Amino acid sequence: MRSPQERAVTPSLTDQSDFYRWREKSGRLPVKEHGILAGTPKKNFILILLSMKLKPKITIADHFLGIKDPRIDRTKRHNLIDIVTIAIIAVICGADGWVAVETYGCAKYEWLKTFLELPNGIPSHDTFARVFAQINPQQFQECFLCWMKSIQKITEGEVVAIDGKTLRGSYDSSEQSAIVMVSAWATTNKLVLGQVKVDEKSNEITAIPELLKVLELSGCIVTIDAIGCQKEIVKLITEQDADYVITLKKNQGNLYDEVEKLFQSGISTDFQGIEHSTYKTEEKGHGRHEMRHYVMLSQIQSLLNPDSVWSNFNSVGMVESVRLLDGKTTVETRYFISSLEDNAEQFGNSIRSHWGVENSLHWVLDVALREDDCRIRKDNAPQNFAILRHIAVNLLTQEKRVKRGIKNKQFLAAMDNKYLLSILALA
Repeated sequence: MRSPQERAVTPSLTDQSDFYRWREKSGRLPVKEHGILAGTPKKNFILILLSMKLKPKITIADHFLGIKDPRIDRTKRHNLIDIVTIAIIAVICGADGWVAVETYGCAKYEWLKTFLELPNGIPSHDTFARVFAQINPQQFQECFLCWMKSIQKITEGEVVAIDGKTLRGSYDSSEQSAIVMVSAWATTNKLVLGQVKVDEKSNEITAIPELLKVLELSGCIVTIDAIGCQKEIVKLITEQDADYVITLKKNQGNLYDEVEKLFQSGISTDFQGIEHSTYKTEEKGHGRHEMRHYVMLSQIQSLLNPDSVWSNFNSVGMVESVRLLDGKTTVETRYFISSLEDNAEQFGNSIRSHWGVENSLHWVLDVALREDDCRIRKDNAPQNFAILRHIAVNLLTQEKRVKRGIKNKQFLAAMDNKYLLSILALA
């Protein structure tokens, strides 16, 4: 077992002297040597790298300084803000585990030293693992939400997709089942607005309300799969002056049957006497031809919600998807409940936007950030590392100058401190 002194990993300047002489000759000096930090007392830039102003005198560092340190005083060899800072930066640069976070810290030690105190060098991977396993995930989440509320610019009509994702690598057959995180994704601005962990003895039905309570959704359209088709969830959405489009499935019993019968009756009479609107899209590509027909029926409260048990239940929608692939034709029909008024195009665009949570968030987390391969599973660490990934996704997605995918942006950020600074400046 390593001694406390050995656990603080610091690169040898002697071993790297040739490298730094080369950097000096080539003009590739650390940030401090270019004058960006010149004359600035260290105590004034605990997190200067992340100190682009969100609002006057408020930085991303200020938001995460609110995390309570879970360690006892005699074991504190590293500053908590140093640990959190290195972890955030390392994940942005592609680290997918604690060993990778430590490795990044060692490789960038001289640069990190220009704005972090690092009193005992770079923390070991065991230290990162132990601290993040103990950090209160609710506090970490609150800091994330505080930061997001300071930078997000939700536009009127923004579609916010609520969806759950299983962290498959967190599964341990002997100790715990895989963790499920429910996230809110702003589909236009491409930002993770927040996330909550599903309780081990529950499901997404109990987690979604907890997430909705901490979000600011006024003017947005919230989309949720069938698991969110609950009266309490609908009420929470409308209480925030937001609209909703929620999938309806047969587990809703009478409501599903009544909606299905209403559409069948309308189709047979060409919707005569029923206030409705329609919209159609058609896509071709990769050997596939897909047509989607959207129908929205309004003024249905007296038929489907006479007792007003569903808040702002103003319409129902139907989507009929016809797909031609490899000479085969498949037809799928889905139903939705909504607070939107008679506007099939807005209804259709909201449904299509909801799929962005799979293509733009979950796919990126799995392919670029390798979330499903991550074996972090101890205590609070899986949930806290998921928040680190969401921070990385938000910042990397907002960086538009380099026309590359997330993975290549991470690679470039790991190699080029100047580009990394440009990403962090987006905060």
